[in-house]
Amino acid sequence: MPEVTRNESPSGCRVRTFSWGDPTIAVAAAQSLSGIDLLRRIMQSEIPAPPTFDLIDFRLTKVEPGEVSGEFQPAEFHYNPVGGVHGGIICTLLDTVMGAAVLTQLPPGCTWSAVEIKVNFVRPVSMASGMLLAEGKIVHPGSRLPTAEGRLVGRDGKLHAHGTTTCFVLREPA
Repeated sequence: MPEVTRNESPSGCRVRTFSWGDPTIAVAAAQSLSGIDLLRRIMQSEIPAPPTFDLIDFRLTKVEPGEVSGEFQPAEFHYNPVGGVHGGIICTLLDTVMGAAVLTQLPPGCTWSAVEIKVNFVRPVSMASGMLLAEGKIVHPGSRLPTAEGRLVGRDGKLHAHGTTTCFVLREPA
């Protein structure tokens, strides 16, 4: 996890700074590594995580064939104007784990893109929610149009959001 510095000015304005690894390292590695191997190396910090992981403070915790999960700690900088985690952050989390679940099934050099994502928000997310687990699993491994589902759950097992995605798999590097 990158070092995050938060400062508060006398006016109450907060400042957050962070750093990220070079994303071209993972892109290059994806040419010779299967999707599951790439994700496992990212999880083990052998390859830099995508900058979006660092941007929202997401960390992979499990990478298995067809299944990926990671931790997310809601923070004030994720908030919308009414004091909850913005729905776009929740969509990003679910899109990340669902897409990664698809990636675990791909050979070296293959890329994919989400063509559809649907998310249902069933419980508010805030700092009071505590650490959340984002889980993605393959529903249908399809050679060109795989589908996956995702869940965002609290340590207490309560569901906060769930979603589905359909991806388009490119058999050749983009």
